[in-house]
Amino acid sequence: MNTSMNKKYPFLSLKLANEPFEEELKQAACDVIASGWYLQGEQTCLLEQEIAALCHTRHCVAVSNGLDALRLIIRAYKEMGVLHDNDKIIVPADTFTASALAVSDNGLIPCFVDVRTDTMNLDSDLIERHITPDVKGIMPVHLYGTPSWDMKLMTVARQYKLIVIEDNAQAIGAMAAVAGFAGTRVTGSLGNAAAISFYPTKNLGALGDAGAVVTNDNELAATVRAIAHYGCDRRYHNIYRGVNCRIDELQAAMLRVKLRHLNEENKRRREVALAYNSYITHPHVTRPTIFDDMTQVWHQYVIRCSKRDKLREYLDGRDVGTDIHYATPPHCQPCYKEYNDLALPVTMTIASQAVSLPIAHPITADDAIAISSIINEFEE
Repeated sequence: MNTSMNKKYPFLSLKLANEPFEEELKQAACDVIASGWYLQGEQTCLLEQEIAALCHTRHCVAVSNGLDALRLIIRAYKEMGVLHDNDKIIVPADTFTASALAVSDNGLIPCFVDVRTDTMNLDSDLIERHITPDVKGIMPVHLYGTPSWDMKLMTVARQYKLIVIEDNAQAIGAMAAVAGFAGTRVTGSLGNAAAISFYPTKNLGALGDAGAVVTNDNELAATVRAIAHYGCDRRYHNIYRGVNCRIDELQAAMLRVKLRHLNEENKRRREVALAYNSYITHPHVTRPTIFDDMTQVWHQYVIRCSKRDKLREYLDGRDVGTDIHYATPPHCQPCYKEYNDLALPVTMTIASQAVSLPIAHPITADDAIAISSIINEFEE
């Protein structure tokens, strides 16, 4: 029986999540205000160096948000003549809509491919059957902090000379089972380029919107940096019809504070996920897979239940917060109505059953054990 009936388990409280760093964040903000320099200054430069080191890449360009990071990568490849209008990019069907938006916003076409039940990531065994002459890239999404990477994906990408753009919005600090193109297993450096989101809910979250592009490609990094700054390669010299997608110094400073605690945060999330997996025993609840040969960082902990709505109502009545990621996949959205009839059975099953349990700070392994006990008492 649950012995913590009076305790509340919120799904996410950003106030509580940032509380351990409050004094450091305040000091960092004061330092930026006192500096009198609020864009493209020292904090941004240092953040870029630190993120590049974490991701094992030569370059990091800090930008306005994760979607813009993806958009900028594709736009840069178009300016470089690598990608063109109406080229297709393979995108996993089970993802946040931003993954597809970055493709279509640049005049390219998303090619939705179904996912695996164990990883909820792109099914690499299905990629090759979708290859046509106009498919020019793959966008593996490291969903919920589980790396979307294996030898089959690498082999297909190399065989067909496909650009690999990682959507690393949810997996900073994760490691894959096999090495990437650059000989590293760290997400963000597995393919040709990667986008990172620092949305406040992420494992490494800003106090507003922010993102980054990481890559080992010198030309791509320079092109992304120019496009994000009005298309300028130097002051008042516009070589592209660019945009304004820069990060600000305040967000860079906030992220540098929280970056110092990222390893600790990811370690705590792994402990919480392990506790859930060890103690949830309900016969009609499917737990996510914990892989021994890769490092997951658990941006979300997602279970599946065929009676999802009833389970959520039950948990809410016992003060356990939950959420759904993602009830409506991109290909089912009204803005992508031309894809609404695609047959993507695994994605649709996951979308109808997925329930995200609390895993963000201050949830602990002990809390996960208590929540597991509550779940095990669920009567369908």
